[in-house]
Amino acid sequence: MSEAATGAAGTKLLRIGELSRRVGVPVESLRAWERRYGLLTPSRTQGGFRLYGEDDVARVLAMRANLEGGLFAAEAARLALAEDVAEPIRAPAPTADAAQLAAALDRFDEAGAQQALDRLLATLTIDVVLRDVLLPYLHELGERWERAEVSVAQEHFASNLLRGRLTALARGWDRGGGPRALLACAEGERHDLPLVGFGLALRGHGWRISYLGADTPVASLVEAARELSPDAVVVSGTVAGVFDPIATQLREVALHAPLHLAGAAASGRVARRAHGTLLAGDVVAAAEVLAAGRR
Repeated sequence: MSEAATGAAGTKLLRIGELSRRVGVPVESLRAWERRYGLLTPSRTQGGFRLYGEDDVARVLAMRANLEGGLFAAEAARLALAEDVAEPIRAPAPTADAAQLAAALDRFDEAGAQQALDRLLATLTIDVVLRDVLLPYLHELGERWERAEVSVAQEHFASNLLRGRLTALARGWDRGGGPRALLACAEGERHDLPLVGFGLALRGHGWRISYLGADTPVASLVEAARELSPDAVVVSGTVAGVFDPIATQLREVALHAPLHLAGAAASGRVARRAHGTLLAGDVVAAAEVLAAGRR
C-alpha cells in the first residue's frame, strides 16, 4: 500500500512516514504530539492505518514554528490547535544582544559578555538562547579559529566563559521526579558545551540530568549506567571518527539503559553498531525528540 491515499472529497491523505518527510518532523515526535496533545486527527483505513490530511500538516507546521520561536511543547501545541491563531508566535529576535555578546567575547570583555548574556536570558527562553545564539556563535568561532581569524586564547576565553555560565544554569538539574538521563562525551571527545546545552534543553522537559562530562571512558559510563538505571543514556561526539573505536564497547551500556548517540560525529550506522539510536538535529531538537518519546 502506498503512503498516500485520497479522501472522499479528493483530498490527498498521507501515511505518517510521508507526513514526517513533508513537514520535517521525526515520526516519533508526530506520534507523541498526537498522543499527548491531540495535535493530529487522522482517519483510519479498513486495515487500521492512520491517514493524515492537510489540516494535520498545517497544525504540525504551526507547532514546529512555535517550538522554533521558543515556546514549550504544551504551549506550542495549544496555539497550533487554537482556531483564532493566524500566525505562530515567535520570540523576539536576539540579533543585537547576540552581536554584543560575540564582540565582547572577541575582546576578552568578561563584564560585557556577562551583561549581554543577562539580557538574552532575561528576554528569551534557554532553548532560543542555545539554538539561535550560543550554538551558532560556537560553530562560527570554530570556523574562524580554523581560518586563523581568532587566536587560541580567544577561543579558550569564549568557551570557558560560556561553559561557566551554562554549568551555573545547570545547578540542581538532577532534582525532581522526572525521567533521568545520563549524559557523557565519548572517549577522546573534549568538546562538552553542546552536551551541556542538550542537558539544559532536556531539563526544560522535566528530565533529571546526571552529567559525566568530557572524555568519559566507556567503563565509567557502564558503571554509572548500572548504578543509576537511567531512562536514557546519551553519548555525544563532535570530532569525526570519535565513535568508531568504541562503538562495539558501547553495547554494554545499551544492556543497562536505552542508548542514544548525538553530535556531529554520530550517524545511524555507528548508532546501530553500538545497539543504540541516533539523536539527530541541534541540541534543542534532539532534546524534544527524546522527551517526546517518553510521553
